Amino acid sequence: MIRTILFGIFLILGTMMLAVAEEETPSLPKYAAIITIDGAIGPATVEYVKRAMEIVRSRDRRLVILKINTPGGLVDSTRKINSMILNAPVPVVGYVAPSGAHAASAGTYILYATHIAAMAPGTNLGAATPVQQGKPDNQNNKPKVEKDLEQKKTDNDNIVSPTSPMQTKAINDLIAYIKSLAELHGRNSEWAEKAVTEAATLTARGALKNNVINIIANDVGELLVKIHGRSVKLGNSPVTLDTQNMAAEHIDPDWQIQLLSVATNPNVAFVMMLIGIYGIIFEFWHPGLIGPGVIGGICLLIGLYATNMLPLNYTGAGLLILGMAFMTAEAFVPSFGILGIGGIISFIFGSTLLFESDSPEFQLSWIIIVSSALLCCALLSFILSYVWRSFKRPVMSGTENLIGTMAEVLEWSDDEGSVRAEGERWKASGTRGLKKGQIVKIVQLVGLSVVVTELDSKES
Repeated sequence: MIRTILFGIFLILGTMMLAVAEEETPSLPKYAAIITIDGAIGPATVEYVKRAMEIVRSRDRRLVILKINTPGGLVDSTRKINSMILNAPVPVVGYVAPSGAHAASAGTYILYATHIAAMAPGTNLGAATPVQQGKPDNQNNKPKVEKDLEQKKTDNDNIVSPTSPMQTKAINDLIAYIKSLAELHGRNSEWAEKAVTEAATLTARGALKNNVINIIANDVGELLVKIHGRSVKLGNSPVTLDTQNMAAEHIDPDWQIQLLSVATNPNVAFVMMLIGIYGIIFEFWHPGLIGPGVIGGICLLIGLYATNMLPLNYTGAGLLILGMAFMTAEAFVPSFGILGIGGIISFIFGSTLLFESDSPEFQLSWIIIVSSALLCCALLSFILSYVWRSFKRPVMSGTENLIGTMAEVLEWSDDEGSVRAEGERWKASGTRGLKKGQIVKIVQLVGLSVVVTELDSKES
């Protein structure tokens, strides 16, 4: 009986001690990883998001907050980022912030791909139409009245009218893409289509009212509070978000991503390639300097790596290389400017076509193109002036230069012998009775021999 009572008391005390221990043991902190997309979306952004997602997996983070502030970017890069979002191991919250930020063009597609879309007050999104480049093939053949009517209709309907079959194809593809993202997360697909066809935009309040986003939050702390308890679909399974007392951890791009971001700027890549090509050419022109070849090789490899990641137009690249080859050939095969002028024209056309992108952020700046062309013109002018001066300069070497020079008689018999002129021995003929060591004058070249005569009194 006593044993039973003691066993009961010990059991109760043990249970109480375990309960107290559980209350006093702190639970592991929950973290949300913050990935910041700030600026144009390109290959560097893709690499940054990829590495950040790997960190999320390795550190077992519960949530990803994708902080967005972008004017747009490359379609291919956008699709890769969206693929990572849709296949992420944890829910991804898209958050357009801080106030004054925007998710334009490619940013709108990314926001639609996230499991929960949020915006800070004073932000906007939309204008997801691909930028029109060039004119349609048949636009110039249409009568002016027809073109005016089409323009008027376009202005009244506020619809971006496709101007070529390729642009129509691109717009239809993007419409289907953004609508599929909207349907996946139960958001407004009609407005999504307008964002592509009409370049429609919305403020944060307008986006919330039109079911484009789910939440408006002033900061990350308020965002975590508002999404607590919400259910999202992760793969085929519903997941309820538990963000109570969740801490935020920023995942910043490392130095490699920052270097890649600079290198994949089209203007930087273009200049690096120019430095590389001209450095190598200069090394071949003046062998043994080493410096230009080393610098040129490094710059050329970095430039080629960057262009490999950018949407390169091979026709533009071919014209660019051809132009530089023509300008280089002008220095070795003087054509009085024909090769050089053709090279500059090819260089300019190649530069304008070098990168195929709807995003202005990934197109070559006209300032860079014009500056590079002027630099090439200056180099070409220098080469042509050097060639022109060399043609006007009197002959300083060769057999023609021997006529009129003095020579020393080495051997002589009757009217022929040998003389030394310009440090070389020549077979000679001329006046009879010349003596060894006598100074004579060369008056004519006959094959590989010279004709000499005695000096007159004035010359002696």
